[in-house]
Amino acid sequence: MGEIAEEAGRVHREVGTRRVGSDEAGTVLLRRTFDAPAADVWGAVTSPERIARWFLPVTGDLRAGGSYQLEGNAGGEILECVPPGRLRVSWLFGPDPGFSEVEVRLAPEGGDRTVFELEHASVIPEEFRSQFGPGAVGVGWDLALLGLGWHLAGGGIDPEEAVEWHTSPEAKAFVARSGEEWGRAFAASGADPETVTATTVATIAFYTGS
Repeated sequence: MGEIAEEAGRVHREVGTRRVGSDEAGTVLLRRTFDAPAADVWGAVTSPERIARWFLPVTGDLRAGGSYQLEGNAGGEILECVPPGRLRVSWLFGPDPGFSEVEVRLAPEGGDRTVFELEHASVIPEEFRSQFGPGAVGVGWDLALLGLGWHLAGGGIDPEEAVEWHTSPEAKAFVARSGEEWGRAFAASGADPETVTATTVATIAFYTGS
């Protein structure tokens, strides 16, 4: 169980903000180095068949200017697609999603390794942000990167077993470590310590159901 929790420690995290018109969007950034060439990582994040193996089934017109829909999750427009290093999409979920977009950036490192960055910027209701903080989005992406890492290494979880795995003790240990790390990133951004503690506890409880 300790090994799965340690996977959360492989990610560098940053919390910030940026202006979007008259609004302020919150941002979370994740950076991790994978032991795989950039072309392989690019294929994993852009091929519908491969995305379904580590994330969710996806449909749509998967090209720049096209649209996509993840099964039971977000959809949107493909804003930029510049192989093999940059993908930017709108990320819309729910009846009134507001502004939300995700950008993935890849950079080769030594030929057989790839630095992977994912930045998610979104304008969310204040009551949700004050209750859960950036970890609500960040933990979800940590779980996605965990799946991506397993996929690139030739492993992974069978989709039929994924729901059961997410309630397992090892998954809860991973979420707890991830939530704590996002709390540290939130604190580093200048957040009030009491807010950091409260939102970290709330986020971990939300994901673990405890």
